[in-house]
Amino acid sequence: MPTIGVDKAGLFKALGQEYSTEQFDELCFEFGIELDEDTSNSERPVINGKQEPAQLKIEIPANRYDMLCFEGISLMLNIFRGKTESPNYRLIAPPDGELQSITVHQETSRIRPYVSGAVLRNVKFTQERYESFIALQDKLHQNLARQRTLVAIGTHDLDSIKGPFTYEALRPEQIKFKPLNQSKEMNGVELMKFYEASGGENLGKYLPIIRDSPVYPVIYDSQRIVCSLPPVINGNHSKISTQTRNVFIETTATDKTKVEIVINILVAMFSQYTDEPFTVEPVKIISPHNHETRQTPDLTPRSTQAEISYINDCCGLSLSASEICKLLKRMSYHASPSKSSPDLIDVHIPPTRADVLHQADIMEDVAIAYGFNNLPRSFPSKSGTVAQPLMVNKLGDIVRIEAAMAGWSEVMPLILCSHDENFAWLNRKDDGNTAVKLANPKTAEYQVVRTSLLPGLLKTIRENKHHSVPIKVFEVSDVAFKDETLERKSRNERHFAAAWYGKTSGFEVVHGLLDRIMLMLKSAFITAEEGLEGSDVEGYWIEETEG
Repeated sequence: MPTIGVDKAGLFKALGQEYSTEQFDELCFEFGIELDEDTSNSERPVINGKQEPAQLKIEIPANRYDMLCFEGISLMLNIFRGKTESPNYRLIAPPDGELQSITVHQETSRIRPYVSGAVLRNVKFTQERYESFIALQDKLHQNLARQRTLVAIGTHDLDSIKGPFTYEALRPEQIKFKPLNQSKEMNGVELMKFYEASGGENLGKYLPIIRDSPVYPVIYDSQRIVCSLPPVINGNHSKISTQTRNVFIETTATDKTKVEIVINILVAMFSQYTDEPFTVEPVKIISPHNHETRQTPDLTPRSTQAEISYINDCCGLSLSASEICKLLKRMSYHASPSKSSPDLIDVHIPPTRADVLHQADIMEDVAIAYGFNNLPRSFPSKSGTVAQPLMVNKLGDIVRIEAAMAGWSEVMPLILCSHDENFAWLNRKDDGNTAVKLANPKTAEYQVVRTSLLPGLLKTIRENKHHSVPIKVFEVSDVAFKDETLERKSRNERHFAAAWYGKTSGFEVVHGLLDRIMLMLKSAFITAEEGLEGSDVEGYWIEETEG
């Protein structure tokens, strides 16, 4: 879970109340977050002759992207404590009535096809707010955006650039600009070499995302000034500062859903600092080639329904519709009893809660608002399941134990192997319809999912030839086969295999192991005369039965 450090004095001021460490720890527990550390209880570094202010380091659940900054934590805790109402996020028209726009060129489909944008108009930054604004972008990049591979955020001083904007994909040598905090103009090739050599500003880890692409994504304003080269770096011309009043935000992405989540969270958290709190100026995205022309961000709450009986059954409660709605209000929802059914409530999910996907998520928030410690303790009467092994696992364990008790050593090689190991080295031909193949294997060692346990056993023996003989090894594990009749187009099978390595053939030893295992499974050896009905089966036979 991500850990967020917030100024202790600033947070308590925003909450309107002083807390001891124990009291704040209890508040965090009640809300479902965790106080990791209060640095006021430890030595703090001295910076520029002043001791660093005390911080509260808070662990945030991985799904609560709206709480990755000071603003989100203080807002949600105030709503939870009933000190403030849930914000009503609104889109407003710009002063001149004409929306900023981003025109998307078709070539961007080759590298980062999606873009979104917004404007925070008349925002007021202090040094603390500015640092929190930058820190939230970093946290989103690290978590939801998966190190900028899925989404990259660019923020710009709108007063230093002029729309309409264009989002293009050009050859690296065609893109020339001064990167953020640099005085020298570079093209795309030079920029890559510069940051590869210097590793400056921790940008080196983002270079491989686009480095080998024939085209780089770039955002221009109407005067062909480079705003950003996503996902690497912004242009120096439009960098923001504490004096910035109008912020133009653009996000580029490879994931259509996450690009909207990121822009919604960013503007929702910092729109509280605009002259009209919780107002955002939308941006028009013009992208006809992929039918993505739209207005962003969309801050309309999502509507859904939840069953009262489901919530009560899960929580062990008997709450009415109005009581549940009141609890959901503490968690920043807008809810009301449904007119369509007495067992339903209509729920409006705020735009910052992209993690709410099912009524189970709503039920969890009801439980948090009600209080974990207040929920009735009903175990074990409410425990509805008794664990038991799957039959195939039970059979596998029996075979595994019997082989081990017979003096054989179990091995557990990887389920992936090379194509040759699975086919050519076993004198088998690949018909193209048997093995599940990896689309982009990292190495030649891991190309297919094995269809036999033999490659792993043989490789184990090969790597242990220096050990004394005989070597007796076995494996009980899964192999995989293509199966077009199934939805997932493949199936697993549990196999057993054993291998002997010694100075003699060892056939009688391996056969003895097989006899022992089948004896313990109470499966008799079948001769041709005793074969299954309508079959010429001879040997051992195990078949799954019902009941």
